[in-house]
Amino acid sequence: MQWILYGTLGCHLCEDAKALLDASPIAGQFREEDIALDDALMERYGIRIPVLRCVASDEELGWPFDAAGLAAFIRGQS
Repeated sequence: MQWILYGTLGCHLCEDAKALLDASPIAGQFREEDIALDDALMERYGIRIPVLRCVASDEELGWPFDAAGLAAFIRGQS
């Protein structure tokens, strides 16, 4: 399963989301995507970041989320 964390540099919420992911069951199994480098991503996620997307299901978890909400989302994608 592939996971993408959409965010941008200097976003403290994105850093918080990454810290949660690094402490989650999918630590090391996600990649970060900087929306500032892609106009389409900026249009889609500009005011919603950070957003975690499960590529397999195309479902997204938008901020705000905590460790429990993240765990529930991950379990729901299995």
